Amino acid sequence: MHQSSGRVWLGFSLALVTAVLWGILPLALKWLLSDLTPASVTWIRFLVATVLVSMMLLANKQLRFRLTPKGWILLAIAAAGLLLNYILYLSGLSYLSAETAQVLIQLAPFLMMLGAVVIFKEPLLLWQKFGAVVLLVGLLLFFNDRLLTLLLEASEQSFGLLLVLVAAFSWAAYALAQKQLLMQLKSQQVMWLIYLAGAISFLPATEFSGFSQLNSWQWAVLAFCCMNTVIAYGAFAEALQHWQASNVSAVLAITPLLTIAFAQILSLYTPAIVTEDLNAWAWLGAVLVVLGSAMTALAPMLRRR
Repeated sequence: MHQSSGRVWLGFSLALVTAVLWGILPLALKWLLSDLTPASVTWIRFLVATVLVSMMLLANKQLRFRLTPKGWILLAIAAAGLLLNYILYLSGLSYLSAETAQVLIQLAPFLMMLGAVVIFKEPLLLWQKFGAVVLLVGLLLFFNDRLLTLLLEASEQSFGLLLVLVAAFSWAAYALAQKQLLMQLKSQQVMWLIYLAGAISFLPATEFSGFSQLNSWQWAVLAFCCMNTVIAYGAFAEALQHWQASNVSAVLAITPLLTIAFAQILSLYTPAIVTEDLNAWAWLGAVLVVLGSAMTALAPMLRRR
């Protein structure tokens, strides 16, 4: 099992950077989907990430590494999980608002915790059970005014929710495999291999004609999304080096609230950002989703105290 370095403030800072970047990312991606396909956006993000991380690894002389057979299996799981997460989340975002997609994807850290319980035989604590209930209640409240429609009617929004739900499961598989890969590779080495796999995998599905239709602002947003890939996942992987996965997950729990806040702020300055009309129950649900996710992640600490 990988052991964290114990540098708590560094781990917290890196996790917070990840949360902020992931909070604003779906708003930027939603804007790009008017002219680019999900596969095209995903491919260029992986391509840019591959180039930038290659330069960093070359500069640090870290492009040489060895993996055990178990390590290659873990790498395959991590790569498949993150690639599926990228394309499924972005595809689901085509049918959903950024706020809705981000609240639902919050299941991912929760599923990572459940995976640790099942795979690594970690005990399921009382606080984790209580947090799970709070999280599920929060999701029901967030979708309060459209829950029956989503369940009973085969709409585009229902399909989008299904895609994001599968993306959450895929991300949990990536995160669990990534945690164990850190026993054999540096965090940036793991991410470079995954980025390279993504750049190769999504190349055949890329529609290059869409890039010629982008204006200067969209190119700037696309550049932000590409840099977001490198910085956010690099910070996340490095946070796992210094802090327990449960604590990192607790910080990431605030991501949907950041997305909602960013959407409200940006909508004041640009008509391209359309916010969702959330009622009071939906706002309460979003808060409960965050509290439930954080509670399950911090359960070991709560038990000790």
